[in-house]
Amino acid sequence: MKMVESRIGLWRRAGGVLLAAGLLALSGTTLATQQSQQRQQGRNVNQNAKQEARQGKIDCRAANNQSNAECRQEKRQTKQDGRQQKRDIKY
Repeated sequence: MKMVESRIGLWRRAGGVLLAAGLLALSGTTLATQQSQQRQQGRNVNQNAKQEARQGKIDCRAANNQSNAECRQEKRQTKQDGRQQKRDIKY
């Protein structure tokens, strides 16, 4: 009878260890997935800001209301705003 009880106890311990290892692995995967999503959102914001800055400069030059230097400054500011939005998402 003692032999049967020791085997059951061994299987319980082994099962508990495997369960704990599985839970740890899943929690790490979840964390990596969340970070991946944040990075992707940050990249999307950054790409949108770049495209918006390009279009803004084209519109500025077409309207000819401002000098080229002022158009460049607006483009820089638009891109900087996009970078800040990206930082807000990531951190």
